[in-house]
Amino acid sequence: MRAAVLHTPGSPPSYGDHPEPPAARGSTLVRVVAAPVVPLDLLCASGTSYFGVPSTPYVPGGQGVGIVESSDAYDVGARVWFFTPAGMRPGDGSLAELCLVPDADVVPLGASVPDELAAALGLSGVAAWMALSWRARLQPGERVLVLGGGGAVGQAGIGVARALGASTVVAVARTTSVDRARAAGADLVVPLGDDVDALATVLAEAGPFGVVLDPVWGRAATAATRALAEGGRLVNLGGGAGDVATLQSSVLRSRSASVLGYTNNALTPEQRASALTAVLAHAAAGRIRMAYDVQPLAEVEAAWTRQADGRAHARCVLRPA
Repeated sequence: MRAAVLHTPGSPPSYGDHPEPPAARGSTLVRVVAAPVVPLDLLCASGTSYFGVPSTPYVPGGQGVGIVESSDAYDVGARVWFFTPAGMRPGDGSLAELCLVPDADVVPLGASVPDELAAALGLSGVAAWMALSWRARLQPGERVLVLGGGGAVGQAGIGVARALGASTVVAVARTTSVDRARAAGADLVVPLGDDVDALATVLAEAGPFGVVLDPVWGRAATAATRALAEGGRLVNLGGGAGDVATLQSSVLRSRSASVLGYTNNALTPEQRASALTAVLAHAAAGRIRMAYDVQPLAEVEAAWTRQADGRAHARCVLRPA
């Protein structure tokens, strides 16, 4: 089969031939129709993550959308989304024509969402849904602040907050991604500047916020904690803007505020499937939106490099020929 194959950790995968996955009991063989390139794929392939150095060669890609080729659990021809631990554990992932997936990690797709959008949302949508509904326990009528609003989790989070009944959704986004956050449905988009105090002042005027969805950390999180409401919760699920934020004890104590961590790795397959199904149902109704760019799988090296360099202006989704 043709696939994106990573030979050296830290380098982009190359497009070429790779052995087809052998059948295995308890697994479903999927013909891939769309698979995204996401930051986690790059992190796992770098050899510098807490998962360790991956065995090579391997096919990266932690998720995708496809059609069932063979399975004891699902109908042949069924349209499905699937998860793979490629790069986290030995084995091949979704950036290939075929992918062998444990039955528990396959989710039938019932919503009328395009393959590419379902692939683009995927685990980012799951993260946004579970961070807000399960970890933050967002209540209808609360005001929500979404950091990194132009990113994948941020765009999904704006729509998820709406779907869960938030009264107001404010986003913080880099100047280059303000339009994406606005298109995702934010009531107000605040450009991220270098001055933390100035950002905190603007957010305090727009708040206070019962929940902050934070996939970036860094100075945006520092400013956001100052705009938390009484009993407010900030849920962090990433550190793209840096691994350090400065939190004021007096702010957290005076407002009985909480700072919570979240990872998709803590979910059961059932939780992941339920969250994805909910996200895609709302996406089908137009309530959750995300910008994405479709490229052929043969262009994986260029797409991977754009993601690594920060030049990707939308989620990249690859399609096998």
